Amino acid sequence: MKKSGAEKKRVRRSSAAVQNGNRDPNSDTPPRKQSAKKDVFQLFAEKVRDHKALVSRWAVLQETRVEYFRGKDFVSFLKNHPEVKDILESNKNFEVEEIANSLLRKNLLVRCDRVVKTVRPGKKKLSTWPAHLEIFPDQVFSENDAFFAWTFVKRRPLWQTLLSFFWPVLTLAICLFPVYPHRCKLLILYLCAGALLLILSLLLLRATVFGALYIVLGKRVWFFPNILAEEATLRELFRFWPKKDEEERPKWTTRLFYAVVAVLVILLLRHHAPDEAARARYQKRMSNIIDDVLEWSPRLALSGMMEKQQTVVNATESNDSFADESKTNSEQFENEVLGNTEDMDQPQHQDHI
Repeated sequence: MKKSGAEKKRVRRSSAAVQNGNRDPNSDTPPRKQSAKKDVFQLFAEKVRDHKALVSRWAVLQETRVEYFRGKDFVSFLKNHPEVKDILESNKNFEVEEIANSLLRKNLLVRCDRVVKTVRPGKKKLSTWPAHLEIFPDQVFSENDAFFAWTFVKRRPLWQTLLSFFWPVLTLAICLFPVYPHRCKLLILYLCAGALLLILSLLLLRATVFGALYIVLGKRVWFFPNILAEEATLRELFRFWPKKDEEERPKWTTRLFYAVVAVLVILLLRHHAPDEAARARYQKRMSNIIDDVLEWSPRLALSGMMEKQQTVVNATESNDSFADESKTNSEQFENEVLGNTEDMDQPQHQDHI
């Protein structure tokens, strides 16, 4: 027996009512909007990564630079800042291990391990923050010598966006340096020379302090320890306080050897240092382009152009006068030649008559 159109409509309405009855009554948003809503664990991961209380470093993971943290630091961070769990909403009562395992399952984190697993000669223990990592086979949370790297791209701050627009402008400004006014050139020259002098002085000061403390106290102290690091962030680059010395204390024989070498180098440099007269003679022999830039001025350039132009005018006038004189001399010579010819031809004509 076939159903009529009205009965089919009733069946459809009843099935739709059953589906609406099975839907969660507490949710007022439609299914499409619920699926488009961002994952709470993603929001939690972004919040934790941007938080300054979680200690993290940068390292190389399979030729990729990643930001990572230690498992024990993650545990202490959530214990000291339990308000961060409020982002998880219904999952905020999870334990630290459950939250970390959820982040691992959602590929927001990846567990890593240090590449160098043996203690290097001269050190007592492994490095606290290794510079090179590899993926750990068992992707389970642990706080005992375990490292975890973020896998998602961090939101770019405003200053990085502005800096990306600033680099092309800076490149164009460098290309237009030859057409700058003279004062701008001098300003840029002094700034670059000052920055270079500051960097060299800082490196020399670091080496001097390190050598003095190494020889006298037997300690290795590097101020601004990350100034020559290739994989340091801007915040880590200007960190003044040095790291703790994790290596063994050097022997007194080694310290004495380096002290003798330092004294010999100082005496050698002092003995071969040039005096003021030698420096002046060397400066006269060498042509420095920086001195030309410093001594140049628009007035001198204009006076030089005027002198050059006057020289060209004088040379032109002398050439013109020389041409006039040569022309006059040639005309006189031609007249004399023609006159002599006429005098020679005249008597012959009379004899013929």
